[in-house]
Amino acid sequence: MAIDDILKTARARGRQMGLPYEGALLPSEAYQIWKEAPHAHLVDVRTRAEWDWVGRIPGAVEIEFLTYPGNKLNPSFLPELEQKVDKEAPVMFICRSGGRSHNAAMLATQSGYTNCYNVLEGFEGDKDAESHRNTRGGWRAAGLPWVQS
Repeated sequence: MAIDDILKTARARGRQMGLPYEGALLPSEAYQIWKEAPHAHLVDVRTRAEWDWVGRIPGAVEIEFLTYPGNKLNPSFLPELEQKVDKEAPVMFICRSGGRSHNAAMLATQSGYTNCYNVLEGFEGDKDAESHRNTRGGWRAAGLPWVQS
């Protein structure tokens, strides 16, 4: 699918979901945009512990949204984002399952970023019937690039 078509679908999805930012992408859509759209950024907002113990997305911008331990808003989130990502660039936020990345996209939009997207399902997806992740949706289950630390 062409980038413009993916973005149009993501914007429509975002409107349908009532999102206060540009739109929502499935992991495979986010990957295609990240690789093909000029200046697009994938920002992984999970914690350092998650990057180290669960896995990383090679080349993603890593900025904790919530600190570990403690789960408090990272006071340097926006300054780090502003240092690494242009405010007009397409920026896609990803976390474990889509919650923190939704909040990061909202905060970035409120701070003047004009092209924010949430990556639905996140890195690990939702829990399955046995309460395990990585089987129902998500970046890893989609077979997209990641590495174990």
